[in-house]
Amino acid sequence: MAQRATVPRGRHAPPLEIRLSVQRRRLFEAAADVFSRIGYADASAEAIAREAGMSKATFYEHFANKEECILALFDEAATEVIRAMADAADAVNGDPGARWRAGTRAFLGMLAEHPAWAQTLLVEIMAAGDRGADRRDKVMALFARVLDTENAAAAEQGLARRFASPHDAFAVVGAGVELVSRQIRLGVPEDVRDLEPLLGRLAAGLLAVPAPVE
Repeated sequence: MAQRATVPRGRHAPPLEIRLSVQRRRLFEAAADVFSRIGYADASAEAIAREAGMSKATFYEHFANKEECILALFDEAATEVIRAMADAADAVNGDPGARWRAGTRAFLGMLAEHPAWAQTLLVEIMAAGDRGADRRDKVMALFARVLDTENAAAAEQGLARRFASPHDAFAVVGAGVELVSRQIRLGVPEDVRDLEPLLGRLAAGLLAVPAPVE
């Protein structure tokens, strides 16, 4: 989600692997812009290549088609968001509530700073058929596992109540993703970062429910 890079040419050109990495990054940036502006269904390899200032042949050196492009873009965006959330949470010691708030703030901040990537990550990926839906489901499951692991560790230390069921973490993640997707599609609320208190209440509400007695 960095600024679009350019590659020096001629005798000052970098090695091939670096050139390919920069090209791929430019194509990701261009694809995110195209997908968010006209939608996945109407996007094309030619439009993405043109947006990146490259030839269509260069696009096909990196991706077999636009489906492969959006899947790779989704993986890249999800990885960056997860890394930002983990770094933010790890910078906070002890208090699970503070870790949750830090991770949530990082998540929403990334989406606010990179709206085109956010739309691809949370909205356009669903237009990529079964493979897109599968990618989205797997990332949501990963978020839920991380949240459940955090909760289990906090409960073990007596810092938080344990979730009442194995599905509670996924409920928090699913509700959060739907709220953010709605904001991206409809602009409600105006700023995605305004969802932070609501996401906090969602998690707190489930943690307030005692676990069933075995």
